Amino acid sequence: MPEKDKGGWLLLIHQIPPKPNYFRVKIWRRLQRLGAVGIKNSVYALPSNDQAQEDLNWVLREIVEGGGDASLVEARLVEGLNDEQVKEMFRSARDADYQAIANDARDLLRRLPRKGEIADEKRSELEAALARLQKRVGEVATIDFFHARSRETVDGLLKEMEEKLASRPGKTDEAPARALEKPRGATWVTRTGIHVDRMASAWLIRRFIDPQAKFKFVASREHRHQPGELRFDMFDGEFTHQGELCSFEVLLARFEITDAALRALAEIVHDIDLKDEKYGRPDNAGFEHLINGIAMAHPQDEVRLQRASFVLDDLYEYFKRKRRGGET
Repeated sequence: MPEKDKGGWLLLIHQIPPKPNYFRVKIWRRLQRLGAVGIKNSVYALPSNDQAQEDLNWVLREIVEGGGDASLVEARLVEGLNDEQVKEMFRSARDADYQAIANDARDLLRRLPRKGEIADEKRSELEAALARLQKRVGEVATIDFFHARSRETVDGLLKEMEEKLASRPGKTDEAPARALEKPRGATWVTRTGIHVDRMASAWLIRRFIDPQAKFKFVASREHRHQPGELRFDMFDGEFTHQGELCSFEVLLARFEITDAALRALAEIVHDIDLKDEKYGRPDNAGFEHLINGIAMAHPQDEVRLQRASFVLDDLYEYFKRKRRGGET
């Protein structure tokens, strides 16, 4: 687990000789493994903490010994890029890592037989592949300093894979799942920095599941779960990604909400959050721009939820009336 940052940034500013080529690639790979992101040409950043300082000092020494020049600076951003923009660069880099793993997990799921027992040899092969994907997730998680949004996506896929490998066909004694009773005035917890799935899920909870819901936005690594809290769209949450379902879809399924207008919203949220273009709705791009604009303009989660709720209220009304009018 990454050490808690002190605030501010460590910047490695370097000049590397053009030859030999392998040396530049070697340094780039070292910085990638540390989770550093390039914020300018030859300027790489990490959140400021003791471990990052030690790691970057080793890279600096390696650059100098290889004939280059480097400086390590502790800085706070004043003009140009702001802290939230740099954090988003870190999230985007880790999102790409998680998405690559998610794509491999989907390929692995497609290799599972649809029916019948999995042969022992095939099961061992799939379990080994699953273990490799889980290891990759763990490696990315160690440099996921600001909790990229795609972590829940890949966790849901790997959990589905794990459950399918553990299951055996022919079980008939399991009771069918029942709709959950809707809570009243519960404390619902999710990660800070809410984006499309968490914005939409919180709106869904307050409008259709628990009108008196209280929300708590937490840094997931520091949060300690309290009895009675309900977690959504976060690791180990009661309502989070399951297989190919985003958290919004999981909430609809668990509380058996069948509103067609909400189904349309769910398809939009799914495509933006999972980035798999499963539904390919024409509404996706416009809604994603709105959500990104809300996130860029408002760092406070409560304000993000308020702004997104206005948009979702109106979009829900549009889909509801559109369906009544007989349009498809």
